[in-house]
Parts: sequence; C-alpha cells; structure tokens
Amino acid sequence: MYDLLIVGEINPDMILRGADVMPTFGQVEKTVETAELTIGASAVITACGAARLGLKVAFVGVVGDDLYGRYMLTAMQGRGIDVAHCLIVPDLQTGFTLILVQPDGDRAMLTFPGAIAALRPSQINRALLTQTRHLHVGSYFLLDGLRDGLPDLFAAARAQGVTTSLDTNWDPQERWQVQQVLPYCDVLLPNAAEAQRLAAGATLEAALAKLARTVPTLAVKLGADGGLVQQGGEVVRLRPYPVQVIDTVGAGDSFNAGFLYGYIHRWLPVQSLQLALVCGSLSTRAPGGTAAQPTLAEIADLGLGLPLSSRLTP
Repeated sequence: MYDLLIVGEINPDMILRGADVMPTFGQVEKTVETAELTIGASAVITACGAARLGLKVAFVGVVGDDLYGRYMLTAMQGRGIDVAHCLIVPDLQTGFTLILVQPDGDRAMLTFPGAIAALRPSQINRALLTQTRHLHVGSYFLLDGLRDGLPDLFAAARAQGVTTSLDTNWDPQERWQVQQVLPYCDVLLPNAAEAQRLAAGATLEAALAKLARTVPTLAVKLGADGGLVQQGGEVVRLRPYPVQVIDTVGAGDSFNAGFLYGYIHRWLPVQSLQLALVCGSLSTRAPGGTAAQPTLAEIADLGLGLPLSSRLTP
C-alpha cells in the first residue's frame, strides 16, 4: 500500500527573518522583516518531499487537538500524505519551532516539543509494516516515548522484509546515545556535525569509518560542500546542484527524500546521492522547507541522466 512509512514529530515552523534577529533581554523589542507559519518538522518535510516525488507515503505521529495540530494534518494531507494513522490527543499541545534566520542564511531554532515526545511504540500499528517497503524515523532524540522501543520496531520491520532508515537530527541533551538502534538500521542520514557526535569521532572520516561498521549505508549532508554516501569502505562525494539560495530551512530533509527515493528504487548509491543533492538544493529556492520541493518532472528537465522512469517491483 505504501512505498514509505515515516514515524516522527509533527510541528509547524514559525520563521522570522531580519537584519538583526538576535533577541535582547531586558524587555528590548525588535522588529523583523518577514514572518511565516509553514509546514515544519524534519520528518514531515521529508514526507512531503517524498510524496512530491511520487512515492506513496504514510505518516505516524502525535498532535494535540489545537490550531497547530489541525494546520499540520490538513497541510500534510494536502501534500498527498496519508495521515490516517496519526494520533490526535486532546490533553496535549502540538509542538512548534521558532526559527530565527540571519541575512547570511544561518539560523537558530527554539523548539517547544509539546506532543512530539508522547508517541509510544504501542501506538504504532504493526500491521503497517506489512504494507510498506521502507520505514523511516526522524528526529530520534525528540521522540522520548518511542526511543527505547525503536530497536524492536526496526527489527520487526526487517523481519517483514522492510528496509529502515534513521535521521537522528540534533540531540538537545548532547548525549548522542544511539548505539542500541544502529544495528537495525539500513540507512543513516546525518549531517557532518551529527555524524561526528554520534560516533565520537575526532574527524568526520574517523566517525564515518566507525559508523560504517554497523550501518550498511551512510548518506551524509555536507552543507555547501554537497554530500557523500559511504558503503563499507567505499565513499562517493558530490557537490551540490547550483541554485540561487533563498532559504535553507529543511534542505537536509529534502535531501533525505531524494536519497530514499533512489534507495527504495534500488539505484546505485551515487545516483541516490545525486538525486538527494538535487532535491536538497532545489528546495532552497523559496522560503520554508516544502514550497520549492521538486517534482520528478522538474528533475527530469535538468537532464541529469537519472533513471527516473524506473518502477518499483512488487
């Protein structure tokens, strides 16, 4: 029924941009140039990007019965994501992230977790694992209620022939404890800083060498330097696709969507990486994480030679 089942956080982003978005305490008031409420959450942006590429996507997460929760579920459904398995819990408040964006594109994020941490393993219908090709989990360190049960969920997925992937995102607690789930993970999708902390590596190369002993495929975001994919001792690096950057919010999540599209279609790793970088780059053409996510038709027009006409086998 689904190409991709995603489990993760659901929250909108409030994005503020200005020449000086650095808060000043002491009741100092500042103004910003723009303010936008957009689809947020790393896992949701990945889901939107995958659906934009034509994958059949289902999502599992928790929201409160409030304005932000209804906004997110409606927006996700409008993007072609099946939200029937999401939970609405009246006693909880939907989380949100405040993003402060400086003129150079650098940004700071303040997240109110809200309902994000409430998802429990028992709330995920295991029958979904018989109805999907791939299981992806995002924002691992925010999913407090799910984290201990994730190794079992991934093991159950693999027992059904379902491949698995994980994007941990940043650990607000700076603990970086992920060793229990990595043996059940087929694809790990960190950025360079996250990879070094996950493996306690003095260098990125050392960190990846350590992670590659456990995880078969590493797809790593390198920001303005592009990205790399590593399988065992084989490493491929590519530069990003050149675009006029407007906003980098969610670019790494669009990278995830592109890489998983190629992975699910059993492309060569370098092809999946190329699509990931194109999706990540093109997503920066407009504000927010989802407004400029590309379709397959847009990517085909670029003439990159990717096997976009390939079909998934039963």
